[in-house]
Amino acid sequence: MTVMFKSRNWKLIVVALTIIILLAVPGYSWMKKTNKEHAERQRSQLSPLIMVPGSSATVNRFNELVDLLNENTPYKHSLLKVEISEDGTLTYSGSMKKEDNEPFIVIGFQNNHDGYSNIKKQAGWLDDAFYEIAKTYMFNNFKAFGHSNGGLIWTYWLEHYYSNNYSDEITIKSLMTLGSPYNFSEKSIKYKTQMMTDFIKYRKRLPKNMIVYSLSGGENYESDGIVPESSVEAGKYIFQNQVKSYTTMTVTGAEAQHSSLPQNKQVVRIIQEYLLKQQVKPGPNNSQNSKHKEN
Repeated sequence: MTVMFKSRNWKLIVVALTIIILLAVPGYSWMKKTNKEHAERQRSQLSPLIMVPGSSATVNRFNELVDLLNENTPYKHSLLKVEISEDGTLTYSGSMKKEDNEPFIVIGFQNNHDGYSNIKKQAGWLDDAFYEIAKTYMFNNFKAFGHSNGGLIWTYWLEHYYSNNYSDEITIKSLMTLGSPYNFSEKSIKYKTQMMTDFIKYRKRLPKNMIVYSLSGGENYESDGIVPESSVEAGKYIFQNQVKSYTTMTVTGAEAQHSSLPQNKQVVRIIQEYLLKQQVKPGPNNSQNSKHKEN
């Protein structure tokens, strides 16, 4: 009986050790791979500018803007476009040049409709795309740009996805919104939309070291022809005293209408000056005609 008991104990020990080894090998491999990816990400010099268009716009919305940004520069930024379908499928076009440390990435949506419920869906799709490009290209920081609803999508994503999933390894350096209607069509902050109320409710989740620039178009004294200036300015109730700095700018003159803003020469110059590291060659189109204030 004693011999049988000892033999059974040895068999149990051998089985236990075998199970531990089988579990430890993939665990060690996973940890080694994770540490390698972390080190690779930390060494990366890549700092993309990721752009999100507004409602009814496709991944081609910023083609002219990209051409203008590349017009007076010592080198050309490459362009990668990512379209997200409603089932989460990603379709890529364009490319990122290996030697380009500051490429442009445009993320657009097959379902590009307006409305708060859809903005929340688009923020989820943005997260799907961001996860894939971050895993593929291993950058440790980026800048964000959003025109119209694109700025709202970025804001929702920052409050509901970024802090939980990426903030430990990937830094958002700057966010620039262009004609983003934080209170939709409301002309007075006294009447807050549900979206505006939610943005204020979750604003403490915003990255504390992020720099935010909010640009509005001044076709007239009240709006850019579509978005009330007061709705763009409502962003201060979300970002002010929550991020590193919050600066508002109003672009006036030619092409200050809402749909023309991404092609506006002043906007191009502001992006070059505040978001990009590149040195701009002097030229006749590089004068800036905007007013701004910092909060």
